[in-house]
Amino acid sequence: MMTETQYNEQVERAIAILKHDLPNLFQKDISYDIYSRDIFFRDPVNQFKGKFNYRIIFWTLRFHGRLFFTELDFDLHDVQPCGPDAIRADWTVRGTLRVPWKATIFFNGYSLYKLNSEALIYEHIDTWDRSPSTILKQFIQPGASYMP
Repeated sequence: MMTETQYNEQVERAIAILKHDLPNLFQKDISYDIYSRDIFFRDPVNQFKGKFNYRIIFWTLRFHGRLFFTELDFDLHDVQPCGPDAIRADWTVRGTLRVPWKATIFFNGYSLYKLNSEALIYEHIDTWDRSPSTILKQFIQPGASYMP
């Protein structure tokens, strides 16, 4: 059993790793040692359980990011504890699709991470500021720099 000091140190470590990993998640893999083996993940289009599946979703994000986008960024705005057993990360995803009309994608969201008694993340829930269908509609709109 962890002491309160050990727990708080582990929470601070998780926050530091999230601050380090998230801005580059479309370019390189994240650290998985801050997550529990049975982590649960949900966003507006995915839901699953298990660290293996969690690793696959990040691999898929990088693969599709490189395939479909000329630029793709994850702007991390803030990572803070929100209660004794949770961390919140606020972010923006923005990118330029690999299409002649250079469509851009942009949406804001936040990730809520819940921590178990060992201060490992056992739940990751993403909330987006718009629906997946609204985000997909951005794919067919010309980007700001497109000149027909």
